[in-house]
Amino acid sequence: MTREVQDNPAMRRYELTIDGTTAFVQYRLDDNAIALLHTEVPSELAGQGVGSALVKGILDAAREQGLKVVPRCAFVANYIERRPEYQDLLA
Repeated sequence: MTREVQDNPAMRRYELTIDGTTAFVQYRLDDNAIALLHTEVPSELAGQGVGSALVKGILDAAREQGLKVVPRCAFVANYIERRPEYQDLLA
């Protein structure tokens, strides 16, 4: 089982693959910001914290890269809203 969030720049999305099934967040890069557009977690991974693990990995990567975050996806926005340690990343 892979639990590492991977950037797939060719498809403009971050991915988390578990047991051969991939959850992802589509993004758009603009200058020093990343807009997180859409989160998709397949039904076989639902309810296991996969979406949260994926968003956490993306936010940690954004911080490491010095990027601000624009949450265009309700799931990402709610995740950040509930976690003050990530609110400084908001553009």
